[in-house]
Amino acid sequence: MVTAAVLVLAGGGAGTAAFLAPDGSGEAGDKAASGLPPATAEVLRRTLKDTRTADAQLGFGRERTAAGRLPGTLTRLPKPGAEITRGKVLYAVDNQPVVVLYGSLPAYRALAEGSEGPDVRQLEENLAALGHTGFTPDEEYTEATAKAVRRWQDDLGLNRTGTVELGRVVFTADAIRVADLEAEAGDQTGPGRSVLSYTGTANAVTAELDSSDRRLAEQGSPVGVTLPDGAVVHGTVAEVSTVSKPAEGQKKAETKIRVIVALADARARKAVRAYDEAGVHVTFTADTRENVLTVPVSALLALAEGGFGVELVKGSTSTYVPVTTGLFADGRVEISGSGISQGAEVGIPK
Repeated sequence: MVTAAVLVLAGGGAGTAAFLAPDGSGEAGDKAASGLPPATAEVLRRTLKDTRTADAQLGFGRERTAAGRLPGTLTRLPKPGAEITRGKVLYAVDNQPVVVLYGSLPAYRALAEGSEGPDVRQLEENLAALGHTGFTPDEEYTEATAKAVRRWQDDLGLNRTGTVELGRVVFTADAIRVADLEAEAGDQTGPGRSVLSYTGTANAVTAELDSSDRRLAEQGSPVGVTLPDGAVVHGTVAEVSTVSKPAEGQKKAETKIRVIVALADARARKAVRAYDEAGVHVTFTADTRENVLTVPVSALLALAEGGFGVELVKGSTSTYVPVTTGLFADGRVEISGSGISQGAEVGIPK
């Protein structure tokens, strides 16, 4: 025996049921309902998207810190907003330059003739890119490497030692943009002391999601970015990280999902140039179901024996039909079941 109940949905598709009091009951689909529903809706084919929109900030992506390694006095610092490329001076200690080179491996030791390892290759690739050649980039720091280092040191006004001391180079993934200064000219610096923070040079969008919405932010997934003028440009989730925010005043500690969105194409990058660190909105899509049969969520009924159904209306009669539900989105739900086809009419209970 089947009894239908009105489904009252809460957020996200979960719900509770309040039972109807039909005059008759029987096997699903066999017995006509005692009366027609007060309203009906058509079964429509739609593409459903499970989306969430989050507040976000236009900027240049995640900030990183450049910490000093050389002891001494800061004698030169860049201005916030300055862009520093390979081989250029980032700041100076005791009037000697600290230089940006490209690479994923942070500097962790001095490099000299006889050194071996991937950091040697990384250094040699940078020397070659700057025009200091005479060797084949590999993992061995040879006499030829030392000669190239001396030429590079001469260009920078450094002593021609042929050795790269720890702290003389800051390796970054690519060109950087100075975000903020964390010290002033004249300050003492040394190992572990923060000098400045920096980002990449490409515009990016930073959003924070509740930890329960982690599923929305898959690296590489497309998103929409709504600019202050209402224009929507396309982006891609480039980086996802978890950040813990400590308690502050009456506000409890919380965990957030930080998402960095890279702008997808030249059109998007051009569109954001008019805005400097403006507030924007990012629309994340967790799931998409294309060309599926859908009804309003309010058409769903809870069946006493479990599962869901709809009241299928044909002319002056109607029957309860069990259905399988899929994605809930935009007030509609994907359904399938016997007798469910495009254009069919389903009841909307009170």
